[in-house]
Amino acid sequence: MLPRNPRHNPYAEAERLLLAPAPGLVTRLWRWRTEIVLLMLAAGTAVVIATAVGRGMWWAPVALAGPVFVPATVPAGRKWILRHFWCLFSRHRIQRVCAETSMHTREGRIPLILWITPTGSGERAFILLRAGICADDFEAFGAEIAAACCAASVRVRRHPDRAQFVTVDIVRRGAEDDQPGAGTWGDGEHGGKRPLERLAG
Repeated sequence: MLPRNPRHNPYAEAERLLLAPAPGLVTRLWRWRTEIVLLMLAAGTAVVIATAVGRGMWWAPVALAGPVFVPATVPAGRKWILRHFWCLFSRHRIQRVCAETSMHTREGRIPLILWITPTGSGERAFILLRAGICADDFEAFGAEIAAACCAASVRVRRHPDRAQFVTVDIVRRGAEDDQPGAGTWGDGEHGGKRPLERLAG
């Protein structure tokens, strides 16, 4: 049986060329949804400021820029911005690892990152797996994910009842002090409340 991490698979490159088409427009929009929304907000703000200045309303730029720049002047605000930046960074890097390794379907579809949130030690990604991919694949490529995310290590947890859901903890600072089931599947036992129950039904 071939290993799940086929580092020395001589057919890997041929399979990539034949079986991994480029993602479509909808897929690209979904992967860059946060950046697109931020860009639209920035463009809208710039238009409002330019219009206000053109009408002599010089107080408008200050009123609009205040809520944006004031949080960056306090430690808590800078920490919030930095941690959410790492969330965006890690989301794209996990997607890149899935595309560059065998963690995608024959049609080139990679697992769906439902959301990603900051934790005390890094980030935590909640992922919906495609057919043909399982939690063991993410564990096998844990070193690649950690390197791509500029992290110290990663930890993969499988949903106890629904194997199509996994969480990936990205550890980038200090020792991971979260409880084994904290923020993932309740207490880790069958029947407990879990955040993805509303998605899984």
